Amino acid sequence: MTIVDFPNGYQLDNDPTRLDIDKIHGYLSNQSYWAQGRTREQVIQSIEHSFCFGVYAPQGNLVGFARVVTDWTTFAWLCDVFILDFARGLGLSKMMVQAIVQNERLRGVRRFMLATRDAHELYSNYGGFRTLTHPERWMERFQE
Repeated sequence: MTIVDFPNGYQLDNDPTRLDIDKIHGYLSNQSYWAQGRTREQVIQSIEHSFCFGVYAPQGNLVGFARVVTDWTTFAWLCDVFILDFARGLGLSKMMVQAIVQNERLRGVRRFMLATRDAHELYSNYGGFRTLTHPERWMERFQE
């Protein structure tokens, strides 16, 4: 298990038993722009098949989440990243992104991807992400 201590008593932890599924599902299905309507069962299954991180307040309650889908060697996809509204402005998303990309299990992954509508600067400055070098090579199959 990885625990990273942030300032003011906040922590990043990848212990799946600490995750608050109800809080994660509530945010993703009701507040996020990318996962509206995702069922609780879909959230559970996605968590079970991913490397997940929770951000916890000093009291121990979950205030942020991210998951990485990966084969541990050639590919990783960072997704479902959020910090709850009341905990924003504390730098938690910056510290979370940095800690995830520097995690010892992910450090050697060749291609680390993500998609964002509005947080390009965050991921560029704190995770080293950049726009696709050859977007014309990428394709997707998307099912509503």
